[in-house]
Amino acid sequence: MTSDQGSDQEDSQRNRAKLPFLGFGLGLRAEHYDEILAGAPAIDWFEILSENYMVPGGKPLHYLERIRARWPVVMHGVSLSIGASEPLDRHYLAALRALARRIEPEWISDHLCWTGAHGRNLHDLLPLPYTEEALAHVAARIGEVQDFLGRRLMIENVSSYATFRHSTMPEWEFLAELARRADCMILLDVNNIHVSAYNHGFDPLAYLAAMPPERIGQIHLAGHRNLGSHIVDTHDQPVIGAVWSLYEAALRRFGAISTMIERDDNMPPLGELLLELGQARALARPILGAAAA
Repeated sequence: MTSDQGSDQEDSQRNRAKLPFLGFGLGLRAEHYDEILAGAPAIDWFEILSENYMVPGGKPLHYLERIRARWPVVMHGVSLSIGASEPLDRHYLAALRALARRIEPEWISDHLCWTGAHGRNLHDLLPLPYTEEALAHVAARIGEVQDFLGRRLMIENVSSYATFRHSTMPEWEFLAELARRADCMILLDVNNIHVSAYNHGFDPLAYLAAMPPERIGQIHLAGHRNLGSHIVDTHDQPVIGAVWSLYEAALRRFGAISTMIERDDNMPPLGELLLELGQARALARPILGAAAA
């Protein structure tokens, strides 16, 4: 590590002083509830899908509260639709806030996307045009959400398969400026950077270089399916070598960032995910030292 890189990491850590480094975590999935609670797996924290627990009771919430009593938890949503043109869903926000008050997560995140129109949820994370108009619109909406929740939001970059002709800036410039204007944090999905870079032909390292280190609060790692002409972000495969390499570059730029493995389909045994999480730790250890132990 060069002295400049070390200085950048130290400055970044000071700027993130109020956001804890949680270590290395997994997405909490129902298939693993009992095994997690029966032992003490080498997992530092869990990320939950907010919508799965935004209910007054039931078995998933019962398990979540037991796990929350032993591990830090963060909330990750897929339905905020922060980029939509329709008014924010206040019923959704109220349920999100109620869950946050119940489990006291370290932070709350969602995606830089829109998910539907005219009252219909398309159950997909759809990209935005990267224009000044969209930037002002999304920044204002993030401000509304942060005021409502009483906490700072974390926004994730999504995988994309199409672009808008009238975009006036690249995605990474849009995201960096959005974080500054809205005073929000960034959940950097390294796999999504790789997927979109492959699909659209940009340099993934240029994306990392454009990210403001003081805004990066969490990293996602995941697998995908390469169909030759394009990559689909499926979260049903192990992390590939190119994504591990990009993660290593991210660690060198941003320092100690809470990192997790996402797996949503073709679910392996918990032990396989723990091995993959161990790869993340092993890559981080020479760069982060004691923080990655």
